[in-house]
Amino acid sequence: MMVETVLSRSVRLMCAGGLVLGMHAAVAQTVDSDNVARVEITGSSIKRIAKEGSLPVQTLTRADIEQSGANNVADLVAQLPSMQGFITSSASVNGGGGGVQTASIHAIGTQYTLVLLNGRRMAPYGTGSAVNLASIPLSAVERVEILTDGASTLYGSDAIAGVINFILKKNQHELTIEGTVNAPQKSGGKSTNIAITKGFGDLEADGYNVLLAYSHDEQKELNASQRDFANSGVHKFTNNGKQYATWQTSINSTPANVEVVTANDDVVLNTDLLNKGSCTQPHTFSRSGACRFDYASTVQLLPELKRDSVFASGKLRVGKETTVFSELVLSKFTNTARYAPAAQPLTVFSTDPVSGVKTVNNSYLGAYNKSVVPLLAGQGINSADVTDALWYYRGADAGGRTDEYRTDAAHFVLGIDSSYAGWDIGGAFTHSQNKQTDRAVAGYMSGDKFEELVRTGAYNPFVSTTGAAALLAPAVLRQELDVTKSKIDVVSAHASREVFDLPGGAASLGVGADFTKQTYQDTPAKIAMGPGPGNPGWTDVEIGGGTGSQALDASRNNWGSFAELLMPIAKNLEATTAVRYDSYAAVDKKNVSYDTVGNASPAGKVGEDVAKATYKLAVRYTPTQALLLRSSYGTGFKAPTMNNIADPLKNAGSSNAFPCPIKTATDPRFVYCRPGSSEYGLLDSGNPATGAGALKAEESKQATLGFRLEPSTMISFGVDMWDVKLKNQIRTFSQDQLFTNPVLANQYITVYADPIQKSNVLVAVRKPLNLASSHFRGLDWDSTFRTATPIGKASVNWTGTYMLKAEQDVPGVGTEKSIGRFDSYDDVVFRVISKLVFALKTSDKLSNSLTVNYRSGYHDKVLTADDAAVRVVKDDGSIGGTAGMERDVKSYTTVDYQIKANYIKNLTLTGGIKNLLDQDPPFSVRNSGGGNQVGYDGRYSDPLGRTFYLTASYKF
Repeated sequence: MMVETVLSRSVRLMCAGGLVLGMHAAVAQTVDSDNVARVEITGSSIKRIAKEGSLPVQTLTRADIEQSGANNVADLVAQLPSMQGFITSSASVNGGGGGVQTASIHAIGTQYTLVLLNGRRMAPYGTGSAVNLASIPLSAVERVEILTDGASTLYGSDAIAGVINFILKKNQHELTIEGTVNAPQKSGGKSTNIAITKGFGDLEADGYNVLLAYSHDEQKELNASQRDFANSGVHKFTNNGKQYATWQTSINSTPANVEVVTANDDVVLNTDLLNKGSCTQPHTFSRSGACRFDYASTVQLLPELKRDSVFASGKLRVGKETTVFSELVLSKFTNTARYAPAAQPLTVFSTDPVSGVKTVNNSYLGAYNKSVVPLLAGQGINSADVTDALWYYRGADAGGRTDEYRTDAAHFVLGIDSSYAGWDIGGAFTHSQNKQTDRAVAGYMSGDKFEELVRTGAYNPFVSTTGAAALLAPAVLRQELDVTKSKIDVVSAHASREVFDLPGGAASLGVGADFTKQTYQDTPAKIAMGPGPGNPGWTDVEIGGGTGSQALDASRNNWGSFAELLMPIAKNLEATTAVRYDSYAAVDKKNVSYDTVGNASPAGKVGEDVAKATYKLAVRYTPTQALLLRSSYGTGFKAPTMNNIADPLKNAGSSNAFPCPIKTATDPRFVYCRPGSSEYGLLDSGNPATGAGALKAEESKQATLGFRLEPSTMISFGVDMWDVKLKNQIRTFSQDQLFTNPVLANQYITVYADPIQKSNVLVAVRKPLNLASSHFRGLDWDSTFRTATPIGKASVNWTGTYMLKAEQDVPGVGTEKSIGRFDSYDDVVFRVISKLVFALKTSDKLSNSLTVNYRSGYHDKVLTADDAAVRVVKDDGSIGGTAGMERDVKSYTTVDYQIKANYIKNLTLTGGIKNLLDQDPPFSVRNSGGGNQVGYDGRYSDPLGRTFYLTASYKF
């Protein structure tokens, strides 16, 4: 059994993120290092004694995980103060999250954070390395190691921000059954979990061990209507002593608002208002002659989640020095997200302002003539003078748009570990894959079937109709919208041994190599109309969805090799050097794709080969037994992903609301501007260029400097300063940049023949570029105080991250600072995130903990009057004109309580209250940044409120 010194153990455990109850009881004992087992630690290829090293590694044990009260892996990771900028489940409401949940270290980004399972890569949900955390069963996780420093030299080109290594249970032989119920005090969002684990055999005694585990998790949806702070897009509030209201509503409504254009006028009208004097449909109200739709009142705050997971592992001793092992993880995860009914601008007829050609959709003409034309004279409009008849439709009668995002994941490993001639050697084959399916459950409609219903008079979108849901039912889509398949096959080998003696001990060398084949297929349904006339096979358009999706079938090979040398220069001084070489082949694209006007891009090799060497140097110094100093410096690089290079042109939805980006009346695009602040289309594509225009690899430089101090067994304290610089960063311009920067608007805003509206519209075309240089810097700290009291052992643990710098420089745009403010990409980097844990263990049978979670406040999204997202509230309480707004979002503090008892042999009961004080999320006026939720930011706060939970675990 391995036993550590007080310093080495307490210092290592101090990095556990403040999530532990039992972490504080260190044993003051030392042993002969010859009898200490050597293990691999995340961040090194060399087996060594598990102690605090030259790199900052946080460790969450099984006890830490249980104390956290987390429901799943994504929740567990999100609690760590060092985590910012990840994708949450709420982002999938309105499709932004695509049904995935991710991790991001230090706000540097999901794409720069490498997630491993037992030290091995998993298949990403795209073509980079970002993993859907929902595929990992929390009940099977034994511990988590988080390396908060770049590790490209060991793990490859995409570990710039750090590594999160989920280590699954092993060598267990008892049967364990565990169940958890989480019940919010208010309605909605209840969750449950059940897990069964059984082991067979003991590796040391029997020479083998087999472990089987199954878990099932569910979370019910939470709707906006169930929380007062988010139940409407019109939310009154006070700022600087004045009354305002959020105004996040939509002109797309039911029945449709109609815009009629003549040579002298442009009028919006609604038949309900003109015939009945009011807006009669649910979630609508009148404003300026139109019925506006309160979309925020119809959405989810949290989607419905379900997960089934199976984990199996086996180890077999083959001789004294050799062990064969295998792992299998199977999981099925569904995220069912519902948001507002389809919002779709459509055209009855339109006269192109450039060509003068009039395009008529005869399917809509009959309903327009019947219901709208008779009302025009009363508005002083001669129907013969109308040049354009545009309508803003909301498919409320078809129900809220609902996507079932399903991920089926499989991860298989077969490997061997052995020793030969003084070398610890090993090799493994990993096959990992996932299939992600986006299935339309409700709300989306076939454009062809919808047009047929309108053409025949079965459904009239311009008037309120009794029984409209039944009339529209034949047009509602219930089918797969998109299927993606991602797969990696990895062959890896590694070896380490002591190579020569130094004054401080034996130097150790680690070497390794790996080969990876990655494949990716994206197969959108034929229902989604592709851009341009050249696309074969598309048969329809989708009301409420994308106007352009094309398939991608691509693959790429890469290989890498590394060497690492650990040198104990003196008894108290240790240095580690590492170097790695990676080579990525050009992408093999197997399908033809098309641009906005139908020009074909053939199959074949796209992009270019990318290869680079990286290095790292780390030093660990212990001038006294109470003090540890450490530092590191290294380089990294990240190759462009297959999506970066080979993605075909595809629809990316609608923009936020902006004033028209084309300001010059003589510009041919100016005539396609919409009045006021309007949503415009977004199209995305890859960048398959070669030569001078080809995407280059991103490059990074990382450094850390830290210390750990333990002046006594009662007190521990540590700080690590880290710094990451990125250049040639691959990004697209943000919406704010494209729509507000005249130079960028001139280059990237274009006219596009929209296949749903059947008219020309303005869109922004975005493609990845080596766009930016970024710089991130911050401090991670942890401190622990332990003492004995008359009622038990008490401890206080405080961990956190303080951001010193988070900025991006874009040539021609300038430097953008993101700490404590909404940036142009609609993200926030928090200055401070911290966690304070008070623990009291009164006996071996009873313990308590109180946890205080804190996020600092920030500057809210800056809004102008043109954004039309905030309005003045008049003295009589009515809603007045638009207003600009600069305000601050308050800090967010929640308190959690937990009690754990095991008075009955083999039975452990854990109960707790999350958000003990029932703190609502802080108010925000943001009109972007994920989902359709309004009044708060679902990415940064929990809408559930006070929640009670109980976990029971029994071992047989």
